[in-house]
Amino acid sequence: MTRPATEFERVHATALALGGKAALIRGPSGAGKSDLALRCIAAPALAHVPHRAELVADDQVELRRTFDGIEVSAPPAIAGKLEVRGLGVLEVPYRASARLALVIDLVALDDVPRFPLEEIATVFLGQAVPTLRLAPFEASAPAKVVLALAAARDVLAPPRSVG
Repeated sequence: MTRPATEFERVHATALALGGKAALIRGPSGAGKSDLALRCIAAPALAHVPHRAELVADDQVELRRTFDGIEVSAPPAIAGKLEVRGLGVLEVPYRASARLALVIDLVALDDVPRFPLEEIATVFLGQAVPTLRLAPFEASAPAKVVLALAAARDVLAPPRSVG
């Protein structure tokens, strides 16, 4: 389903940045979005990736269309806050904004394709954003997020017409 092109949208998700690029992590409540974000920002940098993951927003993410893409940020009331199950909502260092480059949908391990041959995209604000599926509680999930975001293109495209 294509969403109408607007200038602003708020979504239930978590956003992480790697350099200036951001991944939007989606899933239902309790799916592991905040936990995966915590593990990503706590992980040391990978040898061949020059940046470490940074929190942009947890639970609610604001998307704004700009002249060259979509910028993600936290609503001011929750900027720098991360829900950590068992500890509560904690303040953590965060990045104010980053350009959306990737959507990660959290799914069960059996729903993650071993070799994703089909390109999947999600449309936000009239732009097609590459989308992948990950199981959030695999030990390698944080490294997969960082690797996928490091490899993500920094340019979004209009959605392809089907027909």
